[in-house]
Amino acid sequence: MARVIGIDSSTQSCKVVVRDAGTGELLASGRAAHPDGTSVDPAHWWTALRAALAEAGGLDDVSAVSVGGQQHGMVVLDADGRVIRDALLWNDTRSARAAQDLIDEVGAAEIVARTGSLPVASFTATKLRWLRDAEPENAARVAAVALPHDWLTWRLRGYGPAGESELGPDLSELVTDRSDASGTSYWSPAADDYDRDLLSLALGHDAILPRVLGPAEAVPAPGFVMGAGAGDNAAAGLGLDARPGDVVASIGTSGTVFAATDAPIADPSGIVAGFADATGGFLPLVCTLNAARVIGSMAGVLGVDFDELGRLALAAEPGSGGAVLVPYFEGERTPNLPDATASLTGLTLANTTRENLARAAIEGMLCGLAAGLDAIQELGVAARRVLLTGGAAANPAVQAIAAQVFDVPVVVPEPGEYVADGAARQAAWALTGRRPTWPVALLAAPEPDPRSVIREQYRAAATSYL
Repeated sequence: MARVIGIDSSTQSCKVVVRDAGTGELLASGRAAHPDGTSVDPAHWWTALRAALAEAGGLDDVSAVSVGGQQHGMVVLDADGRVIRDALLWNDTRSARAAQDLIDEVGAAEIVARTGSLPVASFTATKLRWLRDAEPENAARVAAVALPHDWLTWRLRGYGPAGESELGPDLSELVTDRSDASGTSYWSPAADDYDRDLLSLALGHDAILPRVLGPAEAVPAPGFVMGAGAGDNAAAGLGLDARPGDVVASIGTSGTVFAATDAPIADPSGIVAGFADATGGFLPLVCTLNAARVIGSMAGVLGVDFDELGRLALAAEPGSGGAVLVPYFEGERTPNLPDATASLTGLTLANTTRENLARAAIEGMLCGLAAGLDAIQELGVAARRVLLTGGAAANPAVQAIAAQVFDVPVVVPEPGEYVADGAARQAAWALTGRRPTWPVALLAAPEPDPRSVIREQYRAAATSYL
């Protein structure tokens, strides 16, 4: 029985799953927290990873390992393999001006044609440009640029700064995968290669970049093989065994909607990011900054827990009596409104009830995701079902309202660590040469119940931001 490990190094924590390579059976798991903030010393990720691995039983008798990680984060290394400054995470918006500078200098259509996506503050190239402008001495020291999962893979293989690692600071051993590379704004999913002119434009000079591995390619590690790893969304898609026609809508710290496709997507408007996936295909994606915490915020206002918020929401009519929440509490990435704030409109004495406010929060969050699906479909991507994931998806109110908001059938997989599971599937793939077909159990499949009033009200309210 070969054992494989999948790792999810996310914004908030590190999760580890140990699975049977043949059946996918869960054998052990571990978890450790990450510090809060949008700028984090990667050493915290390494500490959390080792703690989570220890809780899961360690690396003994493990045949393959793969790391899924939060996308876009900027890890800059000097020639000695040392981290130069705290990593700027995907949700750090200080590089919004830098993103616009890159677009102005290259041209929106040109940069989308070259990278598949229009850069926003989340993307790595914009953070490098911010570093060049705000911290030029640090930028000048950059010898290599990695993403969070690249850096953790490198450390697990035994590399790192001299005195802190067995194999030392060999920057040429940094590796990544297509999915994470495609979120940098200096790699092209269509050309399957880095665009070093864009890297130099952002950072001010060239630098070592991780070698891009194929979905089943492995590299050696001490006592096991190491898979390519993946960005978190691509790993989740693999964990859910998503195939063309499947759309994943994830309700987490951020909200994401992405499809599995066979062909690359380039959206000049910048709404849809044309990423690659972890299987050799592509992953057109829309990301929102506001998701599960929207519900948590409204639950706090109403003084209830999540379950009671759901019961209140189901007691209200679709459309919340005309109350509409546009949930841009932390600005927004899609649409690109980093300085926006939320709005609650359409209130009257008659409709300002706890039930309508609860429902408006869930409707607003889901409408943001549904607008993302609309944008993906408008690019010609077919959608036959939505797989609704994230902790909030287990709530009956979220399931019922999703069936009213989305225009394609919704299914809800059993709660699970799908990013870590996707990494485990990739580790098994790298070990055996075959993509696993482990089953994915469903928690719910609510009957489609489209209610156009919800989307119509939301579109009218959200238009005021544009």
